[in-house]
Amino acid sequence: MKAHQKHFMSCHLAARQYYDADLVWDFLRVGKEVRLERELDNPHDPYAVQVIFAKDGEDYLLGYIPRSDNRAIADFLEMGWDGAFRCVISGINPDTHPENQVHLTISLQRNGNAGDPPKQLNEDHPSNNKKRKQ
Repeated sequence: MKAHQKHFMSCHLAARQYYDADLVWDFLRVGKEVRLERELDNPHDPYAVQVIFAKDGEDYLLGYIPRSDNRAIADFLEMGWDGAFRCVISGINPDTHPENQVHLTISLQRNGNAGDPPKQLNEDHPSNNKKRKQ
């Protein structure tokens, strides 16, 4: 049986003390899913990836994927692969430095079409055996 997801990376939540994490701290739990979004206009990091927590229809910016770890994820997100990643909170330790209080685990999700035969994109392609209307 094929796995539905594979571990991609683990990291801490960077810059959490500067954003909305304190507003939703009581709702953050190990196993809670958070969303990754590319921030194209970040003046401090050209590959910035935001970590967002949704609660009651509101989005809260918790912080960022660390600059040292964000390039590959940024590239995927920029190319429209938003659904490729699943990010969950994998650890919370309020008694340590803010940069180490929240840990994240990011998994690569299986494409829903993985294993399906490739789709024929062009009906004029030589490998297409369909009879053409005259």
